[in-house]
Order: sequence, then structure tokens, then C-alpha cells
Amino acid sequence: MPARYPDKIKSLPLFDGRFEARKLSAENCDVLFASYPAGTSIEPHSHSTDNHGVITRGELILTINGEQQCHKAGEWYHVPANVEHAAEFRVATEEIEFWFKA
Repeated sequence: MPARYPDKIKSLPLFDGRFEARKLSAENCDVLFASYPAGTSIEPHSHSTDNHGVITRGELILTINGEQQCHKAGEWYHVPANVEHAAEFRVATEEIEFWFKA
């Protein structure tokens, strides 16, 4: 986990997933503080949560329904529940994700 996150965030439990993240559990929502090395790709998948995220460093190439979107630092994105999507991180990227339970 990059030094850019405060110690309190770095001390949160690890998220068990395809990328490095710390998880803050909240009622009906998980909050992830995620880091992706340059060149990371996440294959097409879907999940039951309604996800909103903000890029804090780097950029996310998000593919939904065959359409690519580039989200840069300071920009928010949304992935609806049960919608197949893929992600690519060409540069080192950090984000905060909110996974709202349906």
C-alpha cells in the first residue's frame, strides 16, 4: 500500500480480491482504498454491488458494454450492479471505491 494513504487507512483490514486494497466496512457499503501498479488489468466480471469510485492518482480505463471510458484523478465513475465491466490501469493508480450492497 503506497505511503500516500494515512496510517489509519493502511491499518484497515486487507480486502480479499484481485487487487491491493484496504477495506472499511460500513452498513450496506464497503469502502475500499485501492492501489494498482502500472499495467494492471482486471478481466470482464460483474458483482452484486452498485459501485461508485473516485480516482485519486493515475487513471482508470473502464470498459462497460464495449465502450471505453477514461477516468483521471479527481473524476468519479459508476458501475451499476450486475453489469459486466473490465478495468485497465496503464499507469500506477489509486482510488477510493464505494461498494453499495443491493
